[in-house]
Amino acid sequence: MMTLKDITKEDWNTYVGLLTEIQKDELIGQMYSPDSFFNPIQDANNNWVISIEEMEYCENPNFLWVKDLELIIYVPKPSEI
Repeated sequence: MMTLKDITKEDWNTYVGLLTEIQKDELIGQMYSPDSFFNPIQDANNNWVISIEEMEYCENPNFLWVKDLELIIYVPKPSEI
């Protein structure tokens, strides 16, 4: 399992943190740092994910567990026209 400590800052745009549906529901509407809210999204495989930035910069003691999420390669959903 790949985690935050396994990647460099250059990899931040490649990877995302993998969430369960329950974890996603816990994060919606919550702040990870002052003035910054978690924004879980679905990738092309319908996985719920958050950005590395949300994980790395999380200061909210209730959600520090996001720093230990499994990382997966981000595959965006195709743009809808």
